[in-house]
Amino acid sequence: MIRAAKILTLVLLVAALLSVAFQVVVVPTASMEGTVLVGDHLLIDRFAYGPAIPFTHLRLPRMNHVRRGDVISFHPPGHTNDVYLKRVIAVGGDRVESRDGELYVNGQRRVERYAQCAKCGRGSPEIIVPAGELYVLGDNRDHSEDSRNFGTVPERNVIGEPVIVLWSFSNPTRSWLRSQVAVYFDHPVAHLRWHRCFQKVE
Repeated sequence: MIRAAKILTLVLLVAALLSVAFQVVVVPTASMEGTVLVGDHLLIDRFAYGPAIPFTHLRLPRMNHVRRGDVISFHPPGHTNDVYLKRVIAVGGDRVESRDGELYVNGQRRVERYAQCAKCGRGSPEIIVPAGELYVLGDNRDHSEDSRNFGTVPERNVIGEPVIVLWSFSNPTRSWLRSQVAVYFDHPVAHLRWHRCFQKVE
């Protein structure tokens, strides 16, 4: 009996640690299309970004700093209950501007093979990203709410980074926004994108 209790305690402890370190999220919109698709279920690695310890106000130490080009999940400014997925274009101290449909960081034109848009980078004056903050954009620029709308994102708002696509359903955005639970009961195998399973997110 005592041994069974120890095993159960160990299983619960491992489950708790995994829930702190990792998270599974669904992509409900097309703002990152080209990199991830609507209906992709992503495994988010939170461990390196100092995740919160459940039932406390404490966080683990942050072991990783965000770099240009990283795809991250984060809480957008003023919306701490929402989680967005975007690509980091610039970090604290960088200069960002768009001109003639091209995006420039520190005066250098960015070559963005992942970007999906009719004309990348809306014309905008140069901004300097404050220290400790990030400038983020969706890869599908014509259909993304990002730093062009809500400004820079404090690095402390970063939750983690997507590692792989675990599985993916080909249901449209309206289905995911209406009821994610209903999607799972709507012939899920028929909508499963087998080719997306276990693809790395880059």
